[in-house]
Order: sequence, then C-alpha cells, then structure tokens
Amino acid sequence: MSKLLIIKTGVSNKSVVKKCGDCDFRIARYAGVTMEDVIVASVYENIIPSSIEGVSSIIITGSPSMVTDSEPWSIATSRWLKSIVQKQIPILGICFGHQLLAQTLGGKVDYHELGEESGKVEIQLTNEGRRDPLLGILPSNFSAYVSHSQTVTKLPKNARVLAKNNFESNHAVSFGNKVWGVQFHPEYPDAPLCESINENSYGGILLRRFLQLAG
Repeated sequence: MSKLLIIKTGVSNKSVVKKCGDCDFRIARYAGVTMEDVIVASVYENIIPSSIEGVSSIIITGSPSMVTDSEPWSIATSRWLKSIVQKQIPILGICFGHQLLAQTLGGKVDYHELGEESGKVEIQLTNEGRRDPLLGILPSNFSAYVSHSQTVTKLPKNARVLAKNNFESNHAVSFGNKVWGVQFHPEYPDAPLCESINENSYGGILLRRFLQLAG
C-alpha cells in the first residue's frame, strides 16, 4: 500500500502535544489514516528522506523555526523538495511548510508587516480557490486556526492564490500541478481535549480531500 510521507519540521507546543499528540499524529488522525500508513521524516533532526519509493503523497508540517533562519536542516529540506516537485507527487505544505515551498520554488518569505496572526480566523476563497480541486471542497468562507509571524512576501512564478483574509493575502496557494501550500493549520484540534475528531471540520475535510486526490 502506498504511504503518506510527513516531512516533520519541528515539534508542536508541549501543551498541545500532551493533550492531542504531535503534529504528525494529528495530521494522520484528521486525514483518516493510521500511523502504520505513514512515514515520518524528522528533518529538523537532520533526517532527510533517502527514498520516496512507495510514497503516494507528501505533507510538510509547521514548525517553531522561521524560514528566514536558514538553518542547515531547512536548507537541506529545501534542496530535497526542489528535486521532488518534479516527480508529480501531490505535496501539501502547512504554515512553515507552505512558506518553505514558496521560497524553494522562487518566492520570498519574511516577517509579516502587521506582526503575528494567531487563533481562530475567518478565511475566504478566491475565484481560483473555488475552482481548485483541493481548496474548492471548502465553503467560500470558512474558519481555521493560525499561528504565524512570517509570510510569503513574494509568490513564485505561476503560483495562484486560492484563499486569503484581511491580514494574510496568501492563506492558500497552488504552486503548480499537485503542489499546494496553506498558511493556516488544518491539523489543529477542534476539541480542547482532543477526545473526538469532528469529521466535518474544515481541516479534516481538506486533509482527506488531499489524500483522495493523491489516489
């Protein structure tokens, strides 16, 4: 069976991990797959995937690190991604992962001129987003959790903005065929104690749709 490769770029907040598990566990849970169907590459610990054999899709997590810090593991991951995007494997970047994809593909990342965006926010799909095979599954206006102080300040060539709000102009972007980035966190827990997963949450819907598109 083909597997989901999670590129883990850091560890979640300790309180969230204690209640709900780390980001890789939550991504798998929201996407509706077991950890047996997932390969986790902890790139923040300098573990770069040596092979993508048997991998059908890739998700890049958020991170407490900043893209502009240019840490050695982040640079190595960017080089790896640059070679992988040519292979037509569906890729989804989340927060840091979204920004790293943008920079890898020719865009720019820096601190947001308005500071930090955090908490539950309202986001709107663009016309392109409504037609997109991934983001188009969401309603035109939806809520999501965010936590970021950096942003994509310049999009790569041919990138398409799929969602935005008054604070963040690039909340979801298509970077090309089968490659997406979202600034918001679809894996963030809806329930405070994570005792249940709402299958109708927008984050869960998005992650399951991503895997569906990946086949």
